[in-house]
Amino acid sequence: MHRGAVNANRCLWSATAGEPLIFPRLAADVRTQVAIIGAGYTGLSTALHLAKSGISAVVLEALHIGAGGSGLNGGQVIPGVKHDPDRVETMFGAAAGAKLVATVAAGADLVFDLINEHGIQCDAMRTGWLQLANTEEATHTTSQRAQQWKKRGARVEILTRDRVAQLTGSECYRGGWIDYRGGTVQPLSYLRGLAEAARRLGSSLFEHSAARRLHRSGEDWRVETAQGSVTSRQLILATDAFSGSLVPAVRRSMVLVPSFQVATAPLSPDLLQSILPQRQSASDTKQLLRYFRLDSTGRLLLGTRGLFGEAPVDVQVRDHRRAVAEIYPQLRAIPFEYHWGGPVSVTSDSLPRLHEVEPGLLTAFGYNGRGVAMATVMGRLLAQWAAGDDPSNLGFPVTQPRPLPLHAFSQIGARIAVQYFRAKDGIARWRSRSA
Repeated sequence: MHRGAVNANRCLWSATAGEPLIFPRLAADVRTQVAIIGAGYTGLSTALHLAKSGISAVVLEALHIGAGGSGLNGGQVIPGVKHDPDRVETMFGAAAGAKLVATVAAGADLVFDLINEHGIQCDAMRTGWLQLANTEEATHTTSQRAQQWKKRGARVEILTRDRVAQLTGSECYRGGWIDYRGGTVQPLSYLRGLAEAARRLGSSLFEHSAARRLHRSGEDWRVETAQGSVTSRQLILATDAFSGSLVPAVRRSMVLVPSFQVATAPLSPDLLQSILPQRQSASDTKQLLRYFRLDSTGRLLLGTRGLFGEAPVDVQVRDHRRAVAEIYPQLRAIPFEYHWGGPVSVTSDSLPRLHEVEPGLLTAFGYNGRGVAMATVMGRLLAQWAAGDDPSNLGFPVTQPRPLPLHAFSQIGARIAVQYFRAKDGIARWRSRSA
């Protein structure tokens, strides 16, 4: 099990993805044009896009493909970042902000284009993503968000309370919006599909080949593993929440928060007629948002923030059971068959990062819960950059790492923040029941 993963052996995706791909362990000293550490969405998207350009790449994975967050997430393909388009343009200026918005908006398109181009079998569905408002106040926020995207040409729709009830089968939401650009994938199958496509086009992938040491020699980077090494002119760190201490400046630029998910037994045909009948994925607007969807076997999957530390699994499952029952009272008696989780990287402003840590050492991370689409996009940008494109033309700001002040205490702060938001959600739930 990957360090930081919780019950990955009870993960729905591992149980339904079929036989894994097998890649060798690095046991030689090799040279390549680009070395990539990490075989998640970021690393494999980078390798695939480099291979399409005729550039050789070697990908090193510490454990096996899918052991990290790319094999453990909810499989929601959501365009954009956490901030609304207007907010992004305010933060970065009209011109740069508009480019950034266009770049991240294309994330879902890129995912589904790659799936079609390479014939990736991953139960892909593009029926839209729902954002559901828990309060009347939140309906104003979701309406404004939809209007901003519609102004930029996105196919979106503002939803009334009745329309939300039709699309979800739940009566607990006040309204919301749907982004028809979004969808779902079997996230582990999608990841394996990227790996197979990258290998087929010429990239070399190695599992159980953890990078132990990095150092520069002239203009080259050398990555040492237990039994071999990779030398390259360009080095890409694509480890996100599993970065560890390999490049301390990167690790200190993010905070890790736990995510935990459950999946029910397959629902009956009667229940499937009313619960997410058009198979959209959904997220709500709680402080600690909940996301849910159906998989190809008819199981309901729900995820939200997990508990820090060595929290008992039964406690986390109990909290998720309560969430499922709140959204779908008709599922109170449905058993849970799977539960799993792992860390998610969060940045100080909820925006991803694209860095040149040192000359020739590039990295991207901090997807803040939107990793399927965003990491795939970042892989393409890293490939363009490593291939020689001017970073000013990437459509995403390139910056230097800025470690968080008092990073050693950031996890304590994250715990306090999560508990605070959990309490606010509890108060809101009590008020709603009282009303």
